[in-house]
Amino acid sequence: MDHALYPASSADIARKRRELAPAQLEAFRAFSAACFADGALPGRIKQLIAVAVAHTTQCPYCIRNHTETALKAGASEAEIMETIWVAAEMRAGGAYAHSALAIDAMAAHAQRNAGG
Repeated sequence: MDHALYPASSADIARKRRELAPAQLEAFRAFSAACFADGALPGRIKQLIAVAVAHTTQCPYCIRNHTETALKAGASEAEIMETIWVAAEMRAGGAYAHSALAIDAMAAHAQRNAGG
């Protein structure tokens, strides 16, 4: 059985989303358009941010869509790759920062078992 973990986007999927929740879909589209419109940040920068977030959330659909949209907005391949490295650092940085929890747990364990 050949079944992809992430099915390709299709007209059928888009139609089903529209059928099941048309008001929410329209609201989401309007929200998305407002979020990515030029404002204090240009759309190109917003798309680069979206590429980074897509990599940290690991959404394959978002990675593809926002990478393509960033390119269309004028982002270079080098900018996109640097954006991905920033996302990777933030993800790794979170693990490093949270090591304080493990260190605290190890210290508490050692204190409970001291002198035993």
